[in-house]
Amino acid sequence: MEILVAIVVIFIGSYVQSSIGFGLAIISAPILFFIDPMYVPAPITIAAFTLSFANAAKFWHTISFKGLKFAILGRIPGTIAGGMLLLWIDQDQLALWLGATVLVAVALSWRNVILKPTSGALFSAGFLSGFMGTSSSIGGPPMALVLQHEENDFIRANMAAFFVVSCTMSLLMLASIGRFTLEHVVIAIPLMPATLAGYWLAMRTLHLISHDNLRKMALFLCVIAGSASMISYFI
Repeated sequence: MEILVAIVVIFIGSYVQSSIGFGLAIISAPILFFIDPMYVPAPITIAAFTLSFANAAKFWHTISFKGLKFAILGRIPGTIAGGMLLLWIDQDQLALWLGATVLVAVALSWRNVILKPTSGALFSAGFLSGFMGTSSSIGGPPMALVLQHEENDFIRANMAAFFVVSCTMSLLMLASIGRFTLEHVVIAIPLMPATLAGYWLAMRTLHLISHDNLRKMALFLCVIAGSASMISYFI
């Protein structure tokens, strides 16, 4: 039963991310952490890598490698910092950190903070994405904030390309501290069909859905999941 719930959650997260550029981890991580803490962060990061590769291939023609290089440079020290955090906190503290990360990300996304994608902004977003993504698997919001006022296809393409690189960095860092092993790969394998199914459905329904409404619904679900994750720390 638990694996079925995990598959459904990943499917929904994959659909949302393929539609708006991010959302897989922010929706999935708090819920999957409840099911089994082993899902966070490595297996979700594997799912995110798979999904991002598919999206990057789909929107390859709109990727801006010139802009992404600053985000990737910032991602490197952020990845190291996120990995170090995992060495200092236990599973209960991770639940609290995970919930807090989700709620902060939602608050920033909901306020529609206007940031221009300058080299400095992209570097900072890359650092924060690395720190949050490696420690909690939720690395999308900082980049989404910087790119949110670009064209939809541009956002999807560049978020996906960034995630391909950043997920690789996170998995290498997690492996170096013993948080990405063969066991995590085995846990992630059943999630792959749901990941690709969410992508497949999104590609065929993009024209039918208001992205603004989908974004609001996703953020609402995130508030519930993030709050529940924080509450679990105090119970």
